Amino acid sequence: MADLSTPEQTELVLKGGRGGRGNSHFATSTRQAPRFSEDGDKGEEKEVILELKLLADVGLLGFPNVGKSTFLSIVTDAKPKIANYHFTTLQPNLGVVKTKNGDGFVIADIPGIIEGASEGVGLGIQFLRHVERTRLLLHFLDVSGQEGRNPVDDFYTINKELKNYSEKLSTRKQIIVANKIDVQNEELIKEVEDLAKKEGLEIYKISAATKQGVQELIDHVAEVLKTLPKEELVEIEDKKVYTLEEKDDDWTIKIEDGVFIVSGRSVQRLMGRINIEDNESMYYLQKCLKNMGIEDKLKEMGVCEGDTVILDDWELEWYE
Repeated sequence: MADLSTPEQTELVLKGGRGGRGNSHFATSTRQAPRFSEDGDKGEEKEVILELKLLADVGLLGFPNVGKSTFLSIVTDAKPKIANYHFTTLQPNLGVVKTKNGDGFVIADIPGIIEGASEGVGLGIQFLRHVERTRLLLHFLDVSGQEGRNPVDDFYTINKELKNYSEKLSTRKQIIVANKIDVQNEELIKEVEDLAKKEGLEIYKISAATKQGVQELIDHVAEVLKTLPKEELVEIEDKKVYTLEEKDDDWTIKIEDGVFIVSGRSVQRLMGRINIEDNESMYYLQKCLKNMGIEDKLKEMGVCEGDTVILDDWELEWYE
């Protein structure tokens, strides 16, 4: 419905009803103190789902247990839960990195991106939307072999999910981060190096646990971010603008089992303003029905005194 991505942006989610009128509005020279007023129209009712999309410069991608949370805890003041089992991180974690030059940028640890995430497997779709906000992706690959997975296969699996979710997201700049080099598998690190060369991506070899290579990576990320423009988060599309001046005077009358049923937005609006218990209000209703042409149409269709006429949700007995 709307993407609120700028501070000054506003969107109409629910259209309110037109306000009513007090009794003084209906005063005339012969009726100077009318005892009835007019209720306002009903506003719209909707059930709306609000989604939070985190704003971060850098997103951390990677299968569970590749060291993203450890990396985040080292380079920022964030305190994510860290444990040696899958799906320790159940919600995105944000942290602010302060560089030596005083610059800063925000990193988001995006969990749950696994095979099938774009189709709703696990918590994938919930977290994929947060990746949309990032300008740079650090793709963490485990080169230790401790998890029994192949990092090259992991790389292509996650990028497939990104592409399935958003074609634009799949073209976001990435840097490969070969993590856990303190216990690296020489064969796997060679495969990841070949992967980086094949895909034309930069590769940084680090150990989040021992902090080896971490500072070099952070310094490089800070420089890369300076070259990446802050794109518009949302593409402006044509929007329908609602105003309270919109009017819909259409109404219809049909006969079912001898009952005259009058419906339409103008009738609904009229009946929402009528106090059915007040005589003056009922006189006002009759006047409106005549001015709207409904009374003449009912007579043309054969309405007689004593017939049942349904106006919106009100069932009335017609009388002359």
